Amino acid sequence: MLYYSIHLTNISKVHRKVGMAHWCTVFIKFNKVAIQVCGIVGVVSGKNISEKLLNGLSNLEYRGYDSVGMCFLNNGQLNIKKGVGRLEEVNKRINFLKFKGNAGLGHCRWSTHGGVTEKNAHPHTDCNNRISVVHNGIIENYSELKDELAKKGHKFSSQTDTEIIAHLIEDNLKGNAEEAVSAALSRVEGSYALGILFADEPELLIGAKNESPLIVGIGNNENFIASDVPSILSYTNKIIYLEDKEMVVLTKNRHKVIGIDRKEKKKKIHAINWSAEAAKKGGYKHFMLKEIYEQPSAIADTLNERLRNGSVSFEKEFRIPGDYLKSINRIIFVACGTSWHAALTGEFMIEELARIPVEVEYASEFRYRHPILDKKTLVIAISQSGETADTIAALKEAKKYGVQTLSICNVMGSSITRISDGVIYTRAGPEIGVASTKAFTTQLAVLYLLTILLSKIRKTLNEKQVRDMINGIRKVPLQLQSVLEEDKEILKCAELYYSKLNSIYLGRGVNFPIALEGALKLKEVSYVHAEGYPAAEMKHGPIALIDKSMPVVFIAPHDVYTYKKVLGNIEEVKARGGIIIAIATEGDKEIPKKADHTIFIPKNLYTLSSMLAIVPLQLLAYHIADKLGRDIDKPRNLAKSVVVE
Repeated sequence: MLYYSIHLTNISKVHRKVGMAHWCTVFIKFNKVAIQVCGIVGVVSGKNISEKLLNGLSNLEYRGYDSVGMCFLNNGQLNIKKGVGRLEEVNKRINFLKFKGNAGLGHCRWSTHGGVTEKNAHPHTDCNNRISVVHNGIIENYSELKDELAKKGHKFSSQTDTEIIAHLIEDNLKGNAEEAVSAALSRVEGSYALGILFADEPELLIGAKNESPLIVGIGNNENFIASDVPSILSYTNKIIYLEDKEMVVLTKNRHKVIGIDRKEKKKKIHAINWSAEAAKKGGYKHFMLKEIYEQPSAIADTLNERLRNGSVSFEKEFRIPGDYLKSINRIIFVACGTSWHAALTGEFMIEELARIPVEVEYASEFRYRHPILDKKTLVIAISQSGETADTIAALKEAKKYGVQTLSICNVMGSSITRISDGVIYTRAGPEIGVASTKAFTTQLAVLYLLTILLSKIRKTLNEKQVRDMINGIRKVPLQLQSVLEEDKEILKCAELYYSKLNSIYLGRGVNFPIALEGALKLKEVSYVHAEGYPAAEMKHGPIALIDKSMPVVFIAPHDVYTYKKVLGNIEEVKARGGIIIAIATEGDKEIPKKADHTIFIPKNLYTLSSMLAIVPLQLLAYHIADKLGRDIDKPRNLAKSVVVE
């Protein structure tokens, strides 16, 4: 999550849990640091690179949109242009395409603490404007290094931690750029993804990574660094994934990966099978809407070749032995945000069907409470990007205890997948919209497949029950197509109620997490306040909020467990004049009598109703946000991947 200034007067409230010294250190280190979640692209080429930088940043802007900047290396000079605002706005003022260079850096910034100013925008330079740096992450020993460099006569022009890297490299530069970067980074503590250019090395681009995402793209007579794959997919699908504390040294025709200690490393080049078109809007008004409509195909891709001979089979990356899965006595999920909601759904599935006790932990809290783990505990991390800082930290904490770890992730080769003992990849493809949609439903699909596998290994279900589960999940892609055809009724609800200031989402069992996720989607993209609750908890407080202006969304598919109870909850809301929007199973005769609006989903196994029910809620959030004129793909204050704590 975010680092905040911690005032000394507040320390007494928390020191017993985490230690006085730690909190004092946090205050000293981070009180003035501008913390960033940003996008980076760098190119070294035999041709002019301005268009590639602009296109790369266009595909990265979901990572940050407070300010943007570029550096063009041309004829031994660094030409830096930057400004406050979104890429399109700044480009109108500057026109990045008119600048020339065969090597360059681009950066889009999202600041969570610190001023959004042109001086704080990247790239940053050294005293003599001969070294240019872009950065994503946080330098923890920023203050100490800055004081040390200032005493040596270095002058700083921004309030960012990033600028000290350029000066630190300058301070270590004795002729060899590679050695200077290595020496500088050996002094740096914290997280970073870096792109570095030298005015005196016109055909050289250096990248470096530690705890922040950075990939290398291998092209034809040109090479790239970037924060993620879609930003450079138009130019190459050959990707190298850097590990922590690794550097890459690039020219237009050569690449070399070394450790910070300068020992050379052999790295595999991965071929990415996403198309560049998949990362574009494809005629939809917003990426979010495109990605909602991509869910049937994304789930089909996630299921493809994993359902065989009446069972589930994952790829070689799974790597968790069947004997171990048979022996475990507990599963702990660690996740954040939407992935945490997926984990809650997984908890219901696995406990209900595989009969394994499950706990779901906020990744941000997990490592601060001394978890009780043993060799029969499986820890599963869920993350769309695989770069979520809190989830990475939680996974590392779990590994200290020697437990087996598994990750569920969408991005091949990301940090979480490299840390884990085993991986199950969702196959959602690139998800550009900040509010997660298809990543969530493919996570649910993977969790369902994992439940089938565990149930079969542990013999908690018979062969017929397993076959029924497999047949059920196979129906989902086509059923989701029919759910998307309900969009007109959902749009009608949005048109009627988009001006409402509050709403409540209610569900039970496997659909309680769907209530949470539906409410989160509305908050994220429309900025309308919403809360999700278990339906039975409405009577324990939230019912006081219900009046004639309060929309209440019920996730109420027909099931043998909770359906009649939810009907009772609907009656209670109706008696108080609340506006009732219900998600119900096709053929339901009771709910339409009580609800103001009923959106139907196809009949399937109760466990799979969550995967069908979330899609109308995603569309409802989208249409309300669109009616309100929100910036749907780039909601205020949010970034796609939270890559600093």
